[in-house]
Amino acid sequence: MRDTTTVEDSMTDTQIAGAPSAGAVVSKGGRKKKKKDREASLWSDAIDDLRRNPVFLIGAFLVLCLLVISAVPQWFTDGSPFDSTACVLQDSLKTPSAEHWFGYDIQGCDVYTRTVWAARNSVIVGIVTTTLVTVIGGALGLLAGWTGGIVDSILSRFTEIFFAIPLLLGGMLIMSALPGNAWTVSLVLAILGWPQIFRIMRSSVLQNKNNDYVVAARALGAGTLRITLRHILPNAIAPVIVVGAISLGVYISAEAALSYLGIGVQPPEISWGLMVSDASVRWLQAPHVLLFPAVALSITVLAFIMVGDAVRDALDPKLR
Repeated sequence: MRDTTTVEDSMTDTQIAGAPSAGAVVSKGGRKKKKKDREASLWSDAIDDLRRNPVFLIGAFLVLCLLVISAVPQWFTDGSPFDSTACVLQDSLKTPSAEHWFGYDIQGCDVYTRTVWAARNSVIVGIVTTTLVTVIGGALGLLAGWTGGIVDSILSRFTEIFFAIPLLLGGMLIMSALPGNAWTVSLVLAILGWPQIFRIMRSSVLQNKNNDYVVAARALGAGTLRITLRHILPNAIAPVIVVGAISLGVYISAEAALSYLGIGVQPPEISWGLMVSDASVRWLQAPHVLLFPAVALSITVLAFIMVGDAVRDALDPKLR
């Protein structure tokens, strides 16, 4: 039988055969390169949203500045509040000047130097407490939500005991019998604060453990540990991260309140709560002694809350 293929058909077939596929790009050397199509996911979309969110950018900048100040305070001030010559009584309650921006406190100590160095204890309490709360509450919530049954019941009832203890009141009672420093304050706040993360993680696990991807993984023979770590945890951790970011500022405020009451961080250590407590005696006579540590504390708490709110908006699809 005679071949009826025309020249145009041959040319068309040749062009199609030589044309690059839709998923490839021809480089200068004539080789084909596959396009890397970025897979859309909750985390990638959240990162894109955060990059365009001015609230997150401002909050993250303030948090970054705070972390640098707390890590290397000597970069921002020449003096140290722990030197024997740091305080001179004849300078007591002197007002701010060009040489000493924040003035002096009651003991004749430079308020600026003490404010800068006090950031370290506040950051330690916030980060350490949030980390402990997230690890303890998250692990127990994951166990309770995934296991269910008697384990879930026991852990839930145990959690309700801690929910009955107010954070500050419980911290006052426990700290009254412990040495006052940033590490003990962090431990006490973590002991009293983990139930909130527990409930959030447990609820998130219960919502995700019966989803189709978990059923499919179980049908394919995946073990309990693999399903928990590879499928349940990545999809259940988002609300925990949001609450942890917001709670970090709350724990810094709690440390300041305990230190203000005299049962948190103790001298010779420095904290903004201690500075506010010392300044409250003479704040009408010298308001600058109270103003600057209070403003530093407020800005720090606000920065972490801004970051937490932005992360919540980015990770919650309902808010988009």
